[in-house]
Amino acid sequence: MKIIKYPREEEWQNLVERPHLDVSQLNATVSGVLADIRKRGDEALKEYEKKFDHVELDSLRVTEEEIQQALNEIPSELLESIRLAHRNIETFHRSQLFEGKKVETAPGVTCWQKSVAIERVGLYVPGGTAPLFSTVLMLATPAKIAGCKEIVLCSPPTHNSTIHPAILAAAHVAGVSKIFKAGGVQAIGAMAYGTESVPKVYKIFGPGNQYVMAAKQQVSLHDVAIDMPAGPSEVCVIADESCRPDFVAADLLSQAEHGTDSQVLLITTSEEVLKKVEKEVEQQLEHLPRKELATKSLDNSKFVLVKDSEEAIRLSNLYAPEHLIIATKDFEELAEKVVNAGSVFLGNYACESAGDYASGTNHTLPTHGYATAYSGVNLDSYNRKITFQHLTEEGIRSIGRAVETMAAAEQLDAHRNAMTLRVKT
Repeated sequence: MKIIKYPREEEWQNLVERPHLDVSQLNATVSGVLADIRKRGDEALKEYEKKFDHVELDSLRVTEEEIQQALNEIPSELLESIRLAHRNIETFHRSQLFEGKKVETAPGVTCWQKSVAIERVGLYVPGGTAPLFSTVLMLATPAKIAGCKEIVLCSPPTHNSTIHPAILAAAHVAGVSKIFKAGGVQAIGAMAYGTESVPKVYKIFGPGNQYVMAAKQQVSLHDVAIDMPAGPSEVCVIADESCRPDFVAADLLSQAEHGTDSQVLLITTSEEVLKKVEKEVEQQLEHLPRKELATKSLDNSKFVLVKDSEEAIRLSNLYAPEHLIIATKDFEELAEKVVNAGSVFLGNYACESAGDYASGTNHTLPTHGYATAYSGVNLDSYNRKITFQHLTEEGIRSIGRAVETMAAAEQLDAHRNAMTLRVKT
């Protein structure tokens, strides 16, 4: 990691820059695969599964027997943990249900909103270096609460032509409608365009590698909505002398082990804390099975020493982290000043892992600075708000003349006439 002490404010923009990659060749590859999926459907999907996931598939859809086998295979403690997490995620997201109310904006003019679920959604769940069954819960649970009629899930198969049993178990618990053995770009294409087996969906959710992210962005141009643009995962920790350095180091490493392109940022007001956390990171790193991944990730990471907590929170807001941990004595005060972050964890005991799995909040969050403009996945992500209005004759008298005047000023005579005919009745 790089250590930066008391940087000048004009240097902050460079500090918060993420690594930039040349994706021109990647985008060309993705575009070719997507075009082939659109043209040849299941046939192309199976060929790419053989090429990229090294699996020959007779059938793409997961059967009920395979789901039942998965439920029988996974340890009972893991299944109970999945159910506990699902309950908490459901509780938190159910609290977000929208209740529209009718508003009389003028005499005789009533307006209101109705929340309507997206009928068919697609969920992508990676299964590469780590089978992210927790992501199934995060994506499918709010979809079910929202009332989506069809919840389609794609995840890459393992070498024995099955999807990881924990992913299947989580899908069962969360109420997924259909599950398909498909990974990477080809899975995104299948859900975006539809194939003989995989239904076309209206919106695609879920994380993935650079190829998956590029595929999601390409299909979103013309064919399907996506949850959000995204890059590699990241965490920012603000810490002062009241923090537990071993906790902070563990939080940084829990993010670093995601992948070589993940990024961690420590902002601290204490040089002593910086040194202790650095030492703890080195010690804990030695015991991690994913040490090699985490070590490469730390190469992209920064430990920054600032003058006070005010500087710390301003630097964090500029960075706009996916995850923000505030491990300071004044965390409640600093929390009020957060304006750019995906999800915030307060105090020494609120580790990112809690939100990643079982506290109830969603872990599908904006990365790469997109927290300046995007929310994480929530119940609204699966709904559309449709507006309604009802006007009586009194309503026409209330706003009719204003509508005529404004339409005429914009030289839209047909608009004006639509109102004028009603005003004259």
